[in-house]
Amino acid sequence: MKLQKNISLKPYHSFACEEFATCFTTVQTKEVLINAIEWAKSNQQPYLVLGSGSNILFTKQYNGLVIKMEITGIQKLQESSSEVLLQVGAGENWTHFVSYCVQKSWGGLENLSLIPGTVGAAPIQNIGAYGVEVGEHILSVDAFDTVKQEWVTIGKNDCAFGYRDSIFKKETNRFIICSVLFKLSKQPQLRTDYGAIKAVLHERGIRNPSVESIANAVIYIRSNKLPDPKKLGNAGSFFKNPTVTKIQYDQLILLFPSLIAYPIDDNTYKIAAGWLIEACGWKGVTKDQVGCYKDQALVIVNYGTTKGKDILEFSEAIIQSVKSKFGVLLEREVNIL
Repeated sequence: MKLQKNISLKPYHSFACEEFATCFTTVQTKEVLINAIEWAKSNQQPYLVLGSGSNILFTKQYNGLVIKMEITGIQKLQESSSEVLLQVGAGENWTHFVSYCVQKSWGGLENLSLIPGTVGAAPIQNIGAYGVEVGEHILSVDAFDTVKQEWVTIGKNDCAFGYRDSIFKKETNRFIICSVLFKLSKQPQLRTDYGAIKAVLHERGIRNPSVESIANAVIYIRSNKLPDPKKLGNAGSFFKNPTVTKIQYDQLILLFPSLIAYPIDDNTYKIAAGWLIEACGWKGVTKDQVGCYKDQALVIVNYGTTKGKDILEFSEAIIQSVKSKFGVLLEREVNIL
């Protein structure tokens, strides 16, 4: 294990704030990962396993060991005429992996194209976009259980996938994901009912879409709607879409007829957080080199601040504004450290 000290975390998270870690290392194998954990324990240091840092905001120095996950590889375990099973390393770049599947015409993940991050982070957040969640296509997750101190394989049901949620998020820091087993289809049921995808396919004259044409449509939509984290520091959607009771929804829709929401069940509605934020006048607003992106109110952008606290305070102002106007409490999707 190669140990580095007092390392800037700016290159290792997409908000690119100038926060530091007292200790830092990278791991390419399970054995090196265990060595890193044992070093942290023997030196009484907390540790943090980091993927690409695309869904995290550092607001202060991390006094401990940051372990950069770099276990990669895509292994085909099984293939039939209808499906394929792939074991994928946690450190594999998500966009690279999805592109690999699209090129093979293996369906399931095409709607999740161009989401920043790594494969290992995907099940933690149960990433989703355009009507698809990654948990739908995961069979199991291999991880190190830091409580039991052993390697475990966690089946789909035990992953407890929910909206931007999973057991890995509920039991923070317990499981260190090293690989994910995916089941993809050679005869996929393509999801084209999302409005933006349908519009792009129609515009391009595509009547019989393929895995590739849907992926290209999603890439086009995301590229035009969201800022590139490599050029402008951001983590994509900063907030979750909040849920409210039907009674709350009925009250809100009377006061705000243009409210964007949809039913989850008979008693619950999900509201578009972007609509709430835009309705409060935040879209395009900039303060102290932090701003709400001009083309998507859900995205908070770093226009040059070196301090994560500036971004956190900006997000808090948005939360309070939405709560004051609508009585709805927004929850951050980004992890704050």
